[in-house]
Amino acid sequence: MTYSDDFLTTILRRSKVVAVVGVSMNPVRPSYYVARYLGLKGYRVIPVNPVHVGKQLFGETVVGDLSDITEPVDMVDIFRRSEAVPPIVETALAQFDELKTIWMQIGVEHHEAAAQAEARGVDVIMNRCPKIEYQRLFGELRMGGFATGVISSKL
Repeated sequence: MTYSDDFLTTILRRSKVVAVVGVSMNPVRPSYYVARYLGLKGYRVIPVNPVHVGKQLFGETVVGDLSDITEPVDMVDIFRRSEAVPPIVETALAQFDELKTIWMQIGVEHHEAAAQAEARGVDVIMNRCPKIEYQRLFGELRMGGFATGVISSKL
């Protein structure tokens, strides 16, 4: 899938509240540090994981399912296997009237669920990471050791 930089930038700028489905409490897991990063960038991150319901993460209470969220959500970021995507998308579409984006993480794709969301006017991104795209588009990859502008042979 190819997404234009303008499309990705628009999504990242317009999103304010992100529900992260499958977030981990373990700080070495990608779902944890992506959610943490988004929170540090000013997004409100609502953690969704049935294993950790009621615990606190990033200043929010972990909920077990998207249907447990009562406030509006702009974007749903999915950290689940591709086969788990359809019911997540169905719940998101039913739960959030103002939903603008379904974002499936690297390695996660489900074309039928994507088509269902797009038919309802929701933008879909598959097989990408919002943290990586944010860093790339807003000039922050150097924070991870890339694009520092320094060339050196010293270790």
